[in-house]
Order: sequence, then structure tokens, then C-alpha cells
Amino acid sequence: MTSIILQGPRLTADLAAETARRMGGTLEERADHMRVHTAHPPQAELLHTLRAELPCDINPLPQDFDPAQVRLLITDMDSTLINIECIDEIADFAGLKPQVAAITEAAMRGELDFEQSLTRRVGLLAGLDAAALEHVYQERLRPNPGADILLAGLQARGIKVALVSGGFTYFTERLKARLGLDYARANTLEISDGKLTGRVLGKIVGAEGKRDFLFDLCKELNITPAQTMAMGDGANDLLMMKEAGLSIAYHAKPKVQAQAHTALNHCDLAGVLALAE
Repeated sequence: MTSIILQGPRLTADLAAETARRMGGTLEERADHMRVHTAHPPQAELLHTLRAELPCDINPLPQDFDPAQVRLLITDMDSTLINIECIDEIADFAGLKPQVAAITEAAMRGELDFEQSLTRRVGLLAGLDAAALEHVYQERLRPNPGADILLAGLQARGIKVALVSGGFTYFTERLKARLGLDYARANTLEISDGKLTGRVLGKIVGAEGKRDFLFDLCKELNITPAQTMAMGDGANDLLMMKEAGLSIAYHAKPKVQAQAHTALNHCDLAGVLALAE
């Protein structure tokens, strides 16, 4: 039996019923979403067509995924848990936002090597007053809509939350404390005499680093990757997402949506909870 999760602010009972009919399944109404239950997973072509036609998220859960066994959500930070790409906003204070944002976008699409692109972007920031980091955090950074509902719901179910980022510890550590997250890992910007040096300290946390963090936490929590959910929006999240019991592409680049188990394009972050019921 396959369960297909239907959700989004524009989902109606009629749309849900039509989806169930076209999938040949039975409809179940829950408090905040609908489910279609079918004997077999929907064909890829039908799923693609329905997603293109209907203004809601339609996500079959993998048949070997057991939501009751989930013990960890590991999520990307920039443009996933929060509303901005931090490095682009830092670059704005150096008058370099268009140049840095173009590199960021290409890296997220998977067109550039992430580690090389990060080194290049950070290098452009050399000499910038480190106070720009605090300005970005206080004035521009916000959790994405639904973050509070998501985190409260996960906590109520005993699911740990880890924040992992190819961005910077300056932001992940503050968010960890502010939102009550359990774990965080990111890159450390080198600062000397109150200014950015244009370098990152230590090994860069990129695609492999994110995947390794998932493995490290599984070992610490004594769980398997099948008991995790991994969420991201860019190509450097794919290695991590591939290992998880459930991968979630959150308002993500096409390459990520094509490879993830599920994709949220209409829901906010609270929509993750329906995938874990």
C-alpha cells in the first residue's frame, strides 16, 4: 500500500477527490492534509502531470519509509530553514551582491563545484568589516514561514533537529540557540582585526561534509539513516538527502526536486510534519 500526501493552502476537497480518482485510490482526510491510499505507487508520468496541473503538493511516501521510526531531521540552512542566502547578503555590504549571488545560484544548480565556488565567494569578501555579519543576522535573516510549527511538532514527537550548512557558523550557532535546535555544523569564517580575511578555517563543509554529518549523528543517536529525514534546496544537499529514509526538496532547484523522494513547492515548512505522520 502506498500513501500519497496532498497538501497546500489551495488544496480543496474537490481537488483531492479528483486526484484520488485519477490515481485509482481511496481518499483519507486528516486535520491538516489529505491522503490517497493506492495498492501501488503512482506512475511517474501521472505524478508529473498531476503536479503540473494542480496547485498543491503531491508526494508519495517511499514504501520502505516508516514515519514512526524517524528520530532525526537534518536540514540545510540558507533558503531552506531561513529566508536568505547569507553569503549573498554579506556581499551586499561589500557592494558585491550581484557577483556573489550569481556564483551562489550556479553552485546551487550544480553547475559549479561547491567547495571551489565557496572559496571564490569568500575570497571576494576579504577586508569587509565583520560587523556586516551582525547586520545580516539582525536585519535580514528570518526563519522561513512555518518553521516554528515544524520545530514544535518535531519536538513533540521526540525527533531531533540538526542544522547543517555550507554557510557559516556565525549564523548556525545563533539559530541553534534561538530556535532550540539540537545540533549544528557549518563553515567558520576567518576574522582578523575585526575584518574578514577572505578565508574559511578548516575543511569546508560541502556536499560530503553534510552527508558525513548525517552519518555522525546516526552513530551518536544509535539510529540508522533510514530513521532520518533530510531537507534541502541545492545540489550540495543531494549526497546527504540520498542517504536519508526520506528526502525533502524544499522550494528547491529542479535537479534537487528530480532526485528527492518528496518536494514541497506550495507548503511552508510546517508541511514537513504531514510527511512524518
